[in-house]
Amino acid sequence: MLTNLSILDLAVVKALDLDLTQGMSVLTGETGAGKSILLTALGLALGDRADSGYVRPDSKRAEINLEFDLADAESARLWLQAHELDDGPHCLVRRVVNQDGRSKAYINNRPVTLQALQQLSGKLVEIHGQHAHLTLLNADEQRRLLDAFAGNPALLDELNACHRQWHQAYKELSALIKASADQTEREELLRYQIDELQQWDMKLFDYAALSEEHGRLANLGQILQTGQAVLDGLYENDAVSATSTLNRSVCGLQHIAHYAPELPAIVTLLTEAKIQTEEAALQLRRFLDSQEADPVRMAELENQLAILHALSRKHQIKPEGLPAQLAKLEQEWGALTHSGERIGELQTRTAQLLTDYHALASQLSQQRRSGGDRLQRQISAMIKELGMPQGEFLVAIEPLPGEAPKPNGQDHVCFMVSANPGMPPKPLAKVASGGELSRISLAIQVTTANDKTTLTMIFDEVDSGIGGGIAEIVGQKLRSLSQNRQVLCVTHLPQVAAQAHHHLYVEKNHQTDITSSNVRLLSDGERVEEIARMLGGVNITANTLAHAEEMLNHANAGVEPVT
Repeated sequence: MLTNLSILDLAVVKALDLDLTQGMSVLTGETGAGKSILLTALGLALGDRADSGYVRPDSKRAEINLEFDLADAESARLWLQAHELDDGPHCLVRRVVNQDGRSKAYINNRPVTLQALQQLSGKLVEIHGQHAHLTLLNADEQRRLLDAFAGNPALLDELNACHRQWHQAYKELSALIKASADQTEREELLRYQIDELQQWDMKLFDYAALSEEHGRLANLGQILQTGQAVLDGLYENDAVSATSTLNRSVCGLQHIAHYAPELPAIVTLLTEAKIQTEEAALQLRRFLDSQEADPVRMAELENQLAILHALSRKHQIKPEGLPAQLAKLEQEWGALTHSGERIGELQTRTAQLLTDYHALASQLSQQRRSGGDRLQRQISAMIKELGMPQGEFLVAIEPLPGEAPKPNGQDHVCFMVSANPGMPPKPLAKVASGGELSRISLAIQVTTANDKTTLTMIFDEVDSGIGGGIAEIVGQKLRSLSQNRQVLCVTHLPQVAAQAHHHLYVEKNHQTDITSSNVRLLSDGERVEEIARMLGGVNITANTLAHAEEMLNHANAGVEPVT
């Protein structure tokens, strides 16, 4: 149950801290007072998309906080535990929208993704907007409502899991059967390509090492020429070599070192340089002596590299990728040679999954028909109460064409209505009257709500297009819903508002440069005045006030108040 809603700097709301209780609460106020922004705040906190337009002018961010009592919300508690977000008997949901449109979401003060917030929200709150009847025109939504009413979610999950497994196996089977048509030709090509690559020992294949060895042999003349020149300059030319120069420098400085204390350190550095130079010259000499031209090896390397480059061009890869290409071809060849066995396995598996699917689909169809009979009786009774005395609601369930498994079963579900005697039932989408459609939609929402686990339901002007005595019945239905759950209803009808256990009033404040809205709980006396305003408009008479008080007394007569 939603116990507290707090808002900071969201559109016309500067600051709001609203406590909510069990039962039915209505939200009323003048047109434009800001009733819709409270629904917007709830939607944002529960995972709706955000943008910078929601932030109040001259504010850095908007913030919405919701607090829930989880005493009877078992599915929400289990979800929080599974995601390691549980924090006792209460749950805090927070959404922050920054001035640049970016937002952050928190559950029990821990940051979460928007997807996670939406998953939890579906277990806590259900919002029925004023255009819910348009959603009900969708065939998938009608099927979903029927399945929820008939208690089919677990069976539906099992059927859809079976369908996914069948689809995956059938897709693989079809690909293998199609490939087998030209399998022999493909096998021959793969075998030729594999043999061609297997002339190389791919486990020891090192293209980089071959390229390096070829480069050395190809440039051996330059290596020897340059190396000898460097060796002469370092050591072997006594007249001008680096070692001779360093030796003379050391001897010269040693003779004068006792005249300047700074010179011995320099002598040491030059001596070390002489030693390093001699060592470098020695290693260079050993290297040059080890180099030897090998025309036979050179020709062999050039031949190998030419073959490797030709293979890499043929397979459109770099030479370094040839081992991976061989492994890929071997895997494909192995799959082809064993495709006959795999085809047999998949044929057996798809046949079994098909049998399982049709058994589940048959069970689902039976439960839908049983649930559809109950649903149409209950909704037919309710729309009669809602001013359609001759109305009949029907749930038509027809098999979908084709034998292939389909997601969500083999049934097409269609809600149909006959508004007048002798008139054939028509799909809900073809009901002409907007008022009738609103009433039918409300009847469906109220009827199916009893089979839902969410303990907080919000109705946003779902009573539009309804008035008079029908409006009072709508209010009674919403009030009956609140006996075992929390109901929050935004309404413009006094008949509905009078049925509430708690009355919240939205009003605008024009005392500052920026308009703001506030919400407060009305006392019994203030409720009479607000119901009278909704009844009588601008001029409220004593009769209007008496009528309002009578409506409230009638709504509460014989009903235990909810606290």
